[in-house]
Amino acid sequence: MSLIEKLQWRAAVKQFDSSKKISAEQLDNLLSAVQLAPTSLGLQSFKVILVQDAETREKLRAAGYNQAQITDSAALFVFASLTNLDEQFGKSFIDLVASVRNIDRASLEGYEQMVLGTLSSRTEEQKLEWSHKQAYIALGVLLSAAADSGIDAAPMEGFDAAKFDEILGLKEKGLTTTVIAAVGFRSEDDQYSKMTKVRRSKEELFLHV
Repeated sequence: MSLIEKLQWRAAVKQFDSSKKISAEQLDNLLSAVQLAPTSLGLQSFKVILVQDAETREKLRAAGYNQAQITDSAALFVFASLTNLDEQFGKSFIDLVASVRNIDRASLEGYEQMVLGTLSSRTEEQKLEWSHKQAYIALGVLLSAAADSGIDAAPMEGFDAAKFDEILGLKEKGLTTTVIAAVGFRSEDDQYSKMTKVRRSKEELFLHV
């Protein structure tokens, strides 16, 4: 199938088949896709917590308004934004660029000043909002990559972020929950995946200038 056909197939699954597991190779492919997601300045100002432990997911389900996807899916992706985007974070990123590309760090001075200038020009609240947006870009890549692989991935915003942070110990790691996605395989009983997809027409959705 083409990517368009696969996106037509994907659905926001509500009922997962808990007996169907995702293979290590499939999971690694999804992680690779998220790793390659574009982010502003390439900073990747978030982390992704992959939750497969049953006991932890039961706790998260309680903090997620008892939504079954949290426990019945094969894995739960928790996208969490970094809460301290300081100068050291920016400099460490430039160190990484120089190392990966095997170039003189001094040649990146202009890029470094742009990165540090961007970080210093924003309030802590603005930087956190910015990080949340980057995490959503990565979520979009996950949804597309999952569909391309015939894997279901349901994005979810219905949860208590503060409780998620507490259960996963994110505050101590300088993180806070942004959005989550349940990943696995749909149950035959899931009615949502059988419904015709409803989208606005291209004529209504797109404006050509």
